[in-house]
Amino acid sequence: MREYVWLECTSCGERNYRTPKETRGADRLDLKKYCRRERKHTSHKESRKK
Repeated sequence: MREYVWLECTSCGERNYRTPKETRGADRLDLKKYCRRERKHTSHKESRKK
């Protein structure tokens, strides 16, 4: 089963990306993505949709 999760910037806290993820037995995502507010690549961690 797949579910949508938000990727939240660790430095500013803004949710910038939404991506589908396999929910069974998967670890939390931690990706380097571009943050528009910071104007640079930062670490983005998974945040559940609200």
